[in-house]
Amino acid sequence: MRYSIFGESHGPAIGVVLEDVPAGLELDWEAIRFDLARRAPGKNALTTARREADEPRVLSGVFEGRATGAPLCAVIENTDIRSQDYSRTKDLARPGHADYAAHVRYHGFQDYRGGGHFSGRLTAPLVFAGAVAKQLLAQRGIRVGAHISSVYGVNDDALEDWDSLRSCAAKDFPVLNDEKGAEMQQAILEAKNEQDSVGGSIECGVFGLPAGLGAPDFGRNAEGIFSQYLFAVPAVKAVAFGAGTAFSLMRGSEANDPLFVDEDGSVKAEQNCAGGINGGITNGMPLVFEVTMRPTPSIARRQFTVDLARCRNAELELTGRHDPCVVPRAVPVIEAAAALASCELLGI
Repeated sequence: MRYSIFGESHGPAIGVVLEDVPAGLELDWEAIRFDLARRAPGKNALTTARREADEPRVLSGVFEGRATGAPLCAVIENTDIRSQDYSRTKDLARPGHADYAAHVRYHGFQDYRGGGHFSGRLTAPLVFAGAVAKQLLAQRGIRVGAHISSVYGVNDDALEDWDSLRSCAAKDFPVLNDEKGAEMQQAILEAKNEQDSVGGSIECGVFGLPAGLGAPDFGRNAEGIFSQYLFAVPAVKAVAFGAGTAFSLMRGSEANDPLFVDEDGSVKAEQNCAGGINGGITNGMPLVFEVTMRPTPSIARRQFTVDLARCRNAELELTGRHDPCVVPRAVPVIEAAAALASCELLGI
């Protein structure tokens, strides 16, 4: 499936067009709404106060509850917008945002309100697309799950298996260790009270992918395919597979994953430092990766910047509604990206 996201944060609506959805797929709308609700804003003090119903409206590609095979187009209306929050700072490039880069790339014609097309608001239609992808994967016994692995130096327990992740999806703060989760929430609230923000990371696993998917070549490499989808998520600044950066602290005897044949005659590994990929090809173990997300760049503190209209130095003090940490709401977004990447690997 190929997807294309459209709309802006303060436009009338945002949406997605999914092409090549297999005809006859019966869509589970309850599951789609569940994932959208996990990402939705305005639920507690840890998120932006902006409130959106995020109810998808399908314009094409579904008839009598099943995909028709035609492009599936879904839109989500923007209802709680306050564009006046951005009028005063229209020409002031917000540090950490895409404002300056977008100004150069689009010659100043981009929608500046709330980040326009660069906003995290655009992850809602991505979650919709990923929820459809999850349903296709489930038909093949493949499951995708994620949890918050760290926030501002506070670490959750490491992912072990699919069962350890199943309960996370229903939590308001999706961690494996709730005590560590409470520490993370405290760090987020402290940053918020100081008019600041914090970053963190999300660990995700895809369970049930068969061995042999991908290739060592450019464009077909499994890690490369996943990275393309993951780096398309706003605020993602690093992707690591398996042991990731911890490989630099290991010897080969520690990093290698010893193989064995199980009772069913399948080849398995005793550990999974490789994260389910060797040579750009899946090895049958869970495909595990971690993404690092930067602190929310929209903070209320005074910052130095430039006035793009007058080409001179300036100072900026932001107002408006922003997440003090994007990580909690990004968990279903990373799952969505992983599900879509998995579909590409499988050729569906």
